Amino acid sequence: MLNNLRTFNSLPVLFVTIFALSVQFVQTNLAQAISKPEPASILYLDPQNGMTADQAVALALEDNGELQALRKDTDAARALVKQASLRPNPTLSASGARQINGADNSQLSELSLPLELGGRRAARIAIAQRELEAREFELANQERLLAGDVRLKFGEALAAIKKLDVTEKTLAAAKQSYDLVAARVTEGKIAPLEQNVFLVEVNRLQSIRETAEGKVEIAMFELRNMIGMNPDEPLRLRGNFDNLIASLPLLIESTDNALRERPDLQGARTVEKLAVAKIEQAKSEGKLDASVKAGYQRINSSFPVSGFDDRGILRPVQDVFHFFTFGVEINLPVRNRNQGAVEAAMFEQQAAQRRVEFGELTIRREVATAFAKYKRAARSLSIFQNGVRDQANANLQVIWQTYELGSRSLLEYIAEERRFLDIENELIDAELETYIANIEIMRVTNAPELKKK
Repeated sequence: MLNNLRTFNSLPVLFVTIFALSVQFVQTNLAQAISKPEPASILYLDPQNGMTADQAVALALEDNGELQALRKDTDAARALVKQASLRPNPTLSASGARQINGADNSQLSELSLPLELGGRRAARIAIAQRELEAREFELANQERLLAGDVRLKFGEALAAIKKLDVTEKTLAAAKQSYDLVAARVTEGKIAPLEQNVFLVEVNRLQSIRETAEGKVEIAMFELRNMIGMNPDEPLRLRGNFDNLIASLPLLIESTDNALRERPDLQGARTVEKLAVAKIEQAKSEGKLDASVKAGYQRINSSFPVSGFDDRGILRPVQDVFHFFTFGVEINLPVRNRNQGAVEAAMFEQQAAQRRVEFGELTIRREVATAFAKYKRAARSLSIFQNGVRDQANANLQVIWQTYELGSRSLLEYIAEERRFLDIENELIDAELETYIANIEIMRVTNAPELKKK
């Protein structure tokens, strides 16, 4: 009876113990379940089979609708060069005449061939060739700009993925720390308030993670659109921001290369040459021109009298005459020497020359700006890599250890964790800025990728 009474008295303690263990078990399993999610970055990155920036550029250059239209325009200009080189067709004319109330009639067939004097044909061909060159440089310039835009969008998507990965790792670490805090609360070593405070931080990081993945999705949609892919097509990237600091060429060499190779400036120079060709064409149109003519004429003529032929037979006076005709038709530039067209073409040439000068000035400024931006971005990245990131990580570990020892408060650790996440994101921003500066140098100098150290 006494033993039964003792057993009955111990039941509440047993129930409380079982309940506490059950709560701890549920909390631990729940925390473990949410602390080990599948990394979202694997949905957007594939180190083996993912698309590289070069592949994205090649795909965009092939499938971009605007470039395809420009290529057709270039084909049309090429066909016009062929057309301009053709000589004008000869002109065949036929005419006739018949006497009213009489039997006389005549027929005339004449062939006329324009000579195109004064360099008209050469001027026409020169204009067509300059227009073709302008179209080709316009196409090359659009390819240059599109390649730069695709590389920039690729870098932005890659940076967004890296930020998502950093946020997920920070969230995973925070959940592990939450598990430790929850265990200490269960053991009664710290107050439950600290667990609630940490839970708020975990939920905040979860919200940041959702926002980060949304930015990744948007960047990937924009990249798909730029390279001509449907929004629902699978796309994974391959690449990183490693070894971004490059050995820059000399500024003078890069500027000279840009002034020599940039297709937009070459196109402006071609437009200037086109204006010069228009001047020559306008002058040639104001010069003397001529056409040669040759023909055949048949005249049937008669008179209202009769006469004897060579056999002594009386016949009406009538006969058919055949003539070979020839001549020259000359266009005399007496009143209209195309003065207005020549003057207009000269103004166009002056305007094109000013655009070339301004283009050269702009390119010098763009190259200098790109170099300055790259140097500052590379220095900032170097400082982050060598003097900020590792130290911030060490500080976070020290504060966590001192928190476990009771020397620091939980709020101090959370503040340091937020600071570390900000530093990681700022590091990624520094990498992206350096990457963008690298691409900008490539774009403004029309040069291949910089050689990495």
